[in-house]
Amino acid sequence: MAAFSASDVKALREKTGAGMMDAKKALEATDGDIEAAIDALRAKGLATAQKKSSRTAAEGLVGVSVEGTKGVAVEVNSETDFVAKNDKFQDFVRKTTDIALTMDSDDVEALKAASYPDGGTVAEKLTDNVATIGENQQVRRMKSVSVSQGAVVPYVHNAAAEGLGKIGVLVALEGDANDDVLQTLGKDIAQHAAAMFPLALDADSLDADVIARERAIAQEKAAESGKPENVQEKMVEGAVKKYAKENALLSQIFVKDGKASVEEHVARTAKEAGATIKLVDYVRYQLGEGIEKEESDFAAEVAAAVGG
Repeated sequence: MAAFSASDVKALREKTGAGMMDAKKALEATDGDIEAAIDALRAKGLATAQKKSSRTAAEGLVGVSVEGTKGVAVEVNSETDFVAKNDKFQDFVRKTTDIALTMDSDDVEALKAASYPDGGTVAEKLTDNVATIGENQQVRRMKSVSVSQGAVVPYVHNAAAEGLGKIGVLVALEGDANDDVLQTLGKDIAQHAAAMFPLALDADSLDADVIARERAIAQEKAAESGKPENVQEKMVEGAVKKYAKENALLSQIFVKDGKASVEEHVARTAKEAGATIKLVDYVRYQLGEGIEKEESDFAAEVAAAVGG
């Protein structure tokens, strides 16, 4: 009979970040002595995941998956672009995205706790990957969109493999148009979103803090103009409205048209199809967006290493 339990294996993995089988073998070799097992794993270079978890992970892949009238986008980060090309990493992102598609919320912690096809949980598989591949990796975020009737259309820019790339977009179109019309329209809008980086679906959905910052900038510029206060107020309102128009997806000028807005293009397409179509939601995930990458001086690091 084994001198350790499943909870001992779990505890050892949490302490060392080692894979499940490595932790089990270490406990078997040390008759269940956790401290001795930690030393054994360290000696083999397998107690590494916890240390690696502190390193910046801003590369990786965005996965998108659609089934029926629901789609989801998931971002999984790694430290280097090299890992994003790894088959094991790509398989993990693809399977994790498919799992996310079955969930009822966009809770990343719930996704990490979900069962993984190969056994264990998503989080446990991620820990195995960190130890095996040798880089910090993180399931960073997820968002799903759905419609009651219509289509959710996916698009991946700079695709590394099917459904995986640097930018993942989902466009949710509600309506009764035929699928060919919806797919073509959805792909055009998704490509627009990938290129034009909208911050929200419409002006009312823009982040209040972002609008407040733009208003403050506009007020400063208006004050520097030296114009009367009532004129300054109009300048500020004009600047804010312009910013909102340029950064909300529906009001952006559709890139393939150059004249009509995205909303107008959708309405025109619906009219031509003799159907109803409404753009109700979207997701645009760009890899590493908002992550501050650590800048390093390679020469200095080498000098420090030699000096040490």
